[in-house]
Amino acid sequence: MMHAATWPREHPLEERLLHIDPKAGTIRDAKVGDLPAMIRPGDLVIVNDAATLPGSLFGRTASGDPIELRLLARQGAPSRWKAVLFGAGDWRTKTEDRPAPPRLEAGDTLILGRSDLRLEGWRDPRSDPHVEARIEAIDPASPRLVTLRTDATLHDLYRIGRPVQYAYLERDLALWDVQTAYAARPWAAEMPSAGRPLTWGLLLELRRRGAKLASLTHAAGLSSTGDPELDARLPLAERYDIPAETAAAIQAARRSGQRIVAIGTTVVRALEGAASAHDGRVPPGEGETNLRIGPGFEPRIVDGLLTGVHDPAASHFALLAAFAPRELLARAYEHAERGGYLGHEFGDSSLILPA
Repeated sequence: MMHAATWPREHPLEERLLHIDPKAGTIRDAKVGDLPAMIRPGDLVIVNDAATLPGSLFGRTASGDPIELRLLARQGAPSRWKAVLFGAGDWRTKTEDRPAPPRLEAGDTLILGRSDLRLEGWRDPRSDPHVEARIEAIDPASPRLVTLRTDATLHDLYRIGRPVQYAYLERDLALWDVQTAYAARPWAAEMPSAGRPLTWGLLLELRRRGAKLASLTHAAGLSSTGDPELDARLPLAERYDIPAETAAAIQAARRSGQRIVAIGTTVVRALEGAASAHDGRVPPGEGETNLRIGPGFEPRIVDGLLTGVHDPAASHFALLAAFAPRELLARAYEHAERGGYLGHEFGDSSLILPA
């Protein structure tokens, strides 16, 4: 199994990049800073500009039981969310070892407060900043997955929340640790991490060499819930927004035969989800996709992608099989594992793109 990167690294352009060429059937080692040389003039590179929310909220039930709530996706109105619940504890315990939340029912109230209260215990709520959330529905297949309404504003979330993180990390993350250089709208439950090592200098070098850049916003969800049955359903439906200029750039690229390179699986899901819903076209505007991409799926829009180095057991790995043969991907993973590549959101990268 590949080792996880345990903390953001200081020099992203020096991080490792594994280039997988699906046409030639080859793999080769490079660095993230080499990416501009691998992109052709005229290629359209599309990033996900979603900023990462402080989506981990600690609190208690009305009866005083401790809980952690992790926001998964907004459901239409700003006050309505899908979320995943955990019982006592925090990120230092492996997600699969976290206790389930206490038994809850529709109509129950959760009291959410400052993240530092998880260690100190609850004081008089009149002296602590807190918000309430009321459970509207509980998923019949998992008591961890709930739909809720809350009076919390976006300002409240930034005041009391913290970024979602996992037990392989060294210490508490700050919110700026989980933002890409071009992060804009706060939509993502977890960082769209494929774009994390892309500095402004690298993006400008892509432009200088003739590549075209565009963006969309996709609400990246959670990568793990602690419930195996729920994890098997990931990713759940996620919303996206494609600007008019990005839709026009895609149309121009397809018309002229230029390649479209997605920065991350979230960009792939947004573009291919939009194309599946609109007979192969990518119109501008908001939408939601529950498209699952895997072996046998033929991409209509995306020609290649930059992503992490994914374990074959991960859901992201199945998506990669739409862009390269599984045998080649398995060989690439074995090469990366032997070569000491690092995994997870602060790990090394792979580029699946014909040379």
